[in-house]
Amino acid sequence: MTLHADMEPAYQGLGRCVCCFWLAVAFDIVGLLVLLIGVFVNVFFYDLLIYAGAIVIFLSLVWWVFWYSGNIEVLSVELEDDVGLVKKDKGALGGIGGAVRRLSNRVSSGIRNSLRRDGGAAPGSRQGGAQRSAADQTGGPVVVAMATLTPNEPTFRTSASSVECYDAEMPPTATETSAT
Repeated sequence: MTLHADMEPAYQGLGRCVCCFWLAVAFDIVGLLVLLIGVFVNVFFYDLLIYAGAIVIFLSLVWWVFWYSGNIEVLSVELEDDVGLVKKDKGALGGIGGAVRRLSNRVSSGIRNSLRRDGGAAPGSRQGGAQRSAADQTGGPVVVAMATLTPNEPTFRTSASSVECYDAEMPPTATETSAT
């Protein structure tokens, strides 16, 4: 591993995640050995060995993914756009980019505060609980009034339409009971 001035370390050979690489290789070797013992050795629990070997080989994929993803290299220039790193020569919040970033932060925090369960803003912000209604502040259950209508009882409708509403009468229903 060599270090250059103002550059990241240069890794050669197996890369940065050598431990994950060797764990993946070890899992593959152990899994293959257990699987082959289950196939070629005449023991009464051969099926257990075959399944166990296959599972260990499958688990080695986790270490291979760790090793591969740990060796992905992304240049700092490419990260500036993706993760919001600020270029060193332009300053933290300068120019149009800084104004857009501040506006984006305000909009996203406003949306985040409006989606909170209690409906209020974050502690210490200018919006408070005074703008919420009294029903929102109680946090109690909502009471809904319901009425039971019989089939012959008239229903009251309030409609802005000039079309007349006709209600179809429901036939009386009978319930059957069986003798026990």
